[in-house]
Amino acid sequence: MVTKMSYSVKNIILLQRKSKISASRKLMLKSLMVAKAKEELEQEIEEKEEQKAKYLEEKSPHLQTSGMSLSELQTLCQELHAKIDVVDEERYDIEAKVLHNSREIKDLNIKVLDLRGKFKRPNLRRVRVSADAILHSLLGSKHKVSMDLRANLKSVKKEDVEKEKAVEVSDWRKNVEAMSGMEGRKKMFDVEKGANQ
Repeated sequence: MVTKMSYSVKNIILLQRKSKISASRKLMLKSLMVAKAKEELEQEIEEKEEQKAKYLEEKSPHLQTSGMSLSELQTLCQELHAKIDVVDEERYDIEAKVLHNSREIKDLNIKVLDLRGKFKRPNLRRVRVSADAILHSLLGSKHKVSMDLRANLKSVKKEDVEKEKAVEVSDWRKNVEAMSGMEGRKKMFDVEKGANQ
């Protein structure tokens, strides 16, 4: 087996080294490997059958009941029943062990799946890192340009905002009294008419 294994490993290594093997050659080698594996599998099956037959011949020899008296046959039957009882007990014990192991495997698989789903994420700390530091960590020494992100922001004039607030904050009662009644609506109409022209 060692020589066969080393021979097949050498073939695989040669196949990996030579990447310029034609497709038909690769297909032929694959088919040969599959045929060889099939032969070895058939040999293993035959060997198992032979071992099974040998075991059965050793454990259960052929019975010759010809020329036995009735009492000898009864003792033989009692011995066979005793052997059957022992075998049944062993079979029952083995089945119980297999059942126990399969349940244990099933429970362990469930625990593994539960552990995968219940992964606790650690509490992360917020770390303030500048854009320059991030680029330096990603690019290393290649990073020379500094990024000042605040320089690219629009500037807002504070004076304009203060003027708009001053206009909006006026005495609303005067405005309501002026606009009340038909005169106020006429003023609104005149203002709108003047704006459109």
